[in-house]
Amino acid sequence: MTFYHVCFSVPDLGRAMEDLTAVSAVRWHDPVDGRIGDWPYRIAFTVQGPPFIELIEAAPGGPWGDTTRAQFHHIGFWTSDITAGASRLAAHGFPEVFSGCPHGRPFAYHRMDSVGGHVELVDAVQQPSFLESWHPGGPMMPVIHEESTP
Repeated sequence: MTFYHVCFSVPDLGRAMEDLTAVSAVRWHDPVDGRIGDWPYRIAFTVQGPPFIELIEAAPGGPWGDTTRAQFHHIGFWTSDITAGASRLAAHGFPEVFSGCPHGRPFAYHRMDSVGGHVELVDAVQQPSFLESWHPGGPMMPVIHEESTP
């Protein structure tokens, strides 16, 4: 399987972490504050993975939409080429709804109504820094090779 995480947007990061720990015994890295454009957020990833669980707490109106209620947001994949991958998904009828590229972050969200959320493509050049932050010593993860993907 090539996906490396599933993400939920949540209004209360601490509560979501506690609840998922209670039902599945997952462990969490400490939450990290971030910002993309005008939108501050907090995220946390499970220690176990891949695949990882990602939780994002953010104010409504940013890239994560209506964050006043908990919901599935996206499933994340590494891609060998964010531009080619975004074009491929758009050509298959999955429109891009947000790109981090103009903010210096090589990822994009594409709407996929059939799963009630988004697909996130993240450029594989980011994988070493992801591993350093969230999975130290972990092996490289599978990448969608855009040059050989229809």
